[in-house]
Amino acid sequence: MRISDATIEKLLEQNKVLKSGQLADLKQEASRSRRSLQDLVIQKNIITEKALTQAFSAHANIPFVEINPTDIKHDDLTKIPERIARQYSAVLFKITEDGVMHLAMEDPDDVQALDFIEKEIGDNLKLYIATRDNILSCLENYRGDVNQELNEVIDIQREDSDKADELSTDDIAEDSPIAQTVNLLLEYAIRSSASDIHIEPREDFVQIRYRIDGSLQEVNRLPINVVNALISRVKILSNLKIDERRVPQDGRFKIKVGGKQYALRVSTLPIADGEKVVMRILDESNQAITLEQLGYWGNSRAVILDAMTEPDGMVLVTGPTGSGKSTSLFSVLSMLNKPDVNISTIEDPVEYKIKGVNQTQTNAKAGMTFASGLRALLRQDPNIIMVGEVRDSETANLAVQAALTGHLVFSTLHTNNAATCLPRLLDMDIEPFLIASTVKAVVGQRLVRRLCMNCRQSYQPTEEEKQGISNMFSVASPDKLKQMHELEKQAASQKLGGDTPLGSSETGIQSLWKPTPEGCDECNHTGFKGRVGIYEVLDNSRSIQKLIMANATSNEIQDQAIIDGMLTMQTDGFIKALRGDTTIEEVIKVTKE
Repeated sequence: MRISDATIEKLLEQNKVLKSGQLADLKQEASRSRRSLQDLVIQKNIITEKALTQAFSAHANIPFVEINPTDIKHDDLTKIPERIARQYSAVLFKITEDGVMHLAMEDPDDVQALDFIEKEIGDNLKLYIATRDNILSCLENYRGDVNQELNEVIDIQREDSDKADELSTDDIAEDSPIAQTVNLLLEYAIRSSASDIHIEPREDFVQIRYRIDGSLQEVNRLPINVVNALISRVKILSNLKIDERRVPQDGRFKIKVGGKQYALRVSTLPIADGEKVVMRILDESNQAITLEQLGYWGNSRAVILDAMTEPDGMVLVTGPTGSGKSTSLFSVLSMLNKPDVNISTIEDPVEYKIKGVNQTQTNAKAGMTFASGLRALLRQDPNIIMVGEVRDSETANLAVQAALTGHLVFSTLHTNNAATCLPRLLDMDIEPFLIASTVKAVVGQRLVRRLCMNCRQSYQPTEEEKQGISNMFSVASPDKLKQMHELEKQAASQKLGGDTPLGSSETGIQSLWKPTPEGCDECNHTGFKGRVGIYEVLDNSRSIQKLIMANATSNEIQDQAIIDGMLTMQTDGFIKALRGDTTIEEVIKVTKE
């Protein structure tokens, strides 16, 4: 939907979402960058697309609707051919008994589109306005059951399983069953919210596994005779050498599903039974996630926001592979990304593309390492630098020198927790006084599965369970229980866990949450939907700086940080379990040492 700048001004004023003087600044930026006010206010999170659509709905006197795709009958939907529905971003979502057809459009002011649809299905229409994302998700219903389609294509190939596995041009052509299989595997993975696809040849079948919410799940088995054609098709898409099967290869390609663009990072590896392929799925249309959505709250959020406003220094994010470090940095950089700031990054690989940020990919073969890339970045007049990972003492020294010379540096480091990060820098031959003066904050993090808010269950733990939890999380004493209750109240006041009632009192744990065994349609019957981070954010206070100068151990630094107000990852996870975001078992699984 394209709304004129004049109408956007009226809607913003009516909804009182702008601060004094902000409209003039927006108009000036829109004129300078030759962009519409609509694009700017959504990009800057001044108003959400949904709220803007609702405001326009009231202004134009066209009812707003939010459609649940599962409520649409297939016969009603298909009255408008898919090609026309996609062309005009329109969906016929309901036909009532009296024959009234309820039509939702992204742009109901498009008279030409409306005339065309009326000629196609009749004029007994009731018109609504809906968001683009909502309409696109409804249009996915034209496809039917992707998994069923996949099985039908696989069955055709299974019938030919006695044929020798000889690869021909027809096998990997654009319209071949193999190409359909790859397309359906990708589409099914994206619909399942998978982060990775594993294609793994075994002795007598090809195993297909998806990583969903951090856990690998087998979703299908393909006949072994298709393995070469399947992997060759993926190699063609990602521009890799088809005939090279002895060495690992890396590539990328992009696809569009449901109106969103996804980048797939492809890695091949020779294994005993053939060649394995892993594809990482990256949603390129993703808006930056706020710190609150990531799970930051209280002191952790305050420390990270304070560190972000420093003119120079270093902020480090630590955790194992797959703990969400890149996502945290992507969120922070998106918040700092303004026209008057030069942000430059050196990454391996570039996972998230950020408009307006200069992102550089490392290339070891060409001599572009983190160290050489960082050295080059410093000659590019940056205000903010992001180094994908500090792997060696040369990169660490350059990052510290950059922080000392007036740059704000963000990077990641592989350590178990925030406190271990500081002695790790000592191991990289960084002088203690440099660590003390440059490091502003260190974030330690893990990811836990988030409970499905639609079907989660509250339960009262037994006395034995309460005792075990109290010992595990060191909250057995009355003072600790009271402190934990106060922390939960603070988290609830910041809307962590939404309107979930308090799970603790000053005397102990009252209730906890668990997944429903059978789950629901919303969480694909798993009981969990998505993931949330648990964090510890170490503020480099004066007391911590003294310990660094004295070459203190990570345990001594951790104890002092807790005295200074840091919540450990385990404590943060415990509060999130009380608030119904996750389960106690999930927190223990990722934090138990």
